[in-house]
Amino acid sequence: MGGRSTDVDGGRAGAGKELEASLALDGDGSRIAQARHLAAAFLTKVKDHYGIPVATATVEIVQLIVSELVTNARKYAPGPALLHLRVRGPVLQVELWDSNPAVPAAKAPDPERVGQHGLEIVAALAAAVTVERTPVGKRITADIPLTAAG
Repeated sequence: MGGRSTDVDGGRAGAGKELEASLALDGDGSRIAQARHLAAAFLTKVKDHYGIPVATATVEIVQLIVSELVTNARKYAPGPALLHLRVRGPVLQVELWDSNPAVPAAKAPDPERVGQHGLEIVAALAAAVTVERTPVGKRITADIPLTAAG
């Protein structure tokens, strides 16, 4: 089963409007690269096609956040996942839904720990991170300013 990508703006682009893109992910870990590519392509379209300012550093930060969220979903959730990108004003919302209802928690700092730093990285780079349970899993949303590193 492969990923499905959609890019939606419904002709609603412009001030106060939303631009969106989504990628359905299955259990295949190779989708991490596809998710990173979608994020970069989406932000390029936001900047070039709609004229919304996007800092170069923001593209790199978003790709890292997407990579961490998708990696964690692949590692800890047994079923499908959905990546959703949405521009709301000056902020990009990166939303990852997966089928594991367990809410992740950042671990205490430990310079000797190898791995398990994903949520710490996302929290450090995003302006805000929210985690909410859904009827069949959870949704993690990271808000990233488009023009200033978070």
